[in-house]
Amino acid sequence: MNRSKGFSLIEVLVTLLLTTLGILGMVALQSRSIQYTADAAQRNAAAELSAQLVNIMRSNPAEIFQETPPAFPAYSGIKNTSMFLKKREANFSPAPATLASGTCNAPDTPQKQRDCWLKTLESKLPNAANLLKDGFYICQSSAPSNSKTPTCDGKGSVIEIQLAWAAKKGTCPDDRAPDDSTCIYRTRVEL
Repeated sequence: MNRSKGFSLIEVLVTLLLTTLGILGMVALQSRSIQYTADAAQRNAAAELSAQLVNIMRSNPAEIFQETPPAFPAYSGIKNTSMFLKKREANFSPAPATLASGTCNAPDTPQKQRDCWLKTLESKLPNAANLLKDGFYICQSSAPSNSKTPTCDGKGSVIEIQLAWAAKKGTCPDDRAPDDSTCIYRTRVEL
């Protein structure tokens, strides 16, 4: 009987060890869950922002098309330069203006609409303001871009939009992104 005195203590220690490992595993899963939720929210914001931009572009056809549709329904003559188009490593032209308080409640010009969209973009996507020049582009593209370098060839009637935001290093493994600490959302739309 004296031999079994330490047996209960060993059982308790093993139980504590297994419980501790289980709790640590749950904490790790919860932290990954939070990270994945934040990533999903940012991707959702990027999709919403690109849809908003497309709607702004469609509501201002004179800023996009050489001939305003529907005068020529099959016409796909997109202007080479537009305040809505931006090549990678270039700035918007004209440059975004400093917006007065309340301007974005009812922007009345295409440039104010674009600038309000940029303001919203900077508030919804982490570090978007710093990635605006190198990580973003909105261009006419005849073929999908499958690499870091966009296919902005000025052909066709499709606009390709890429939005970018900062993320923890290694959490956005997309070889089309500028680097491994930048996430991208890329979409193509026919106006």
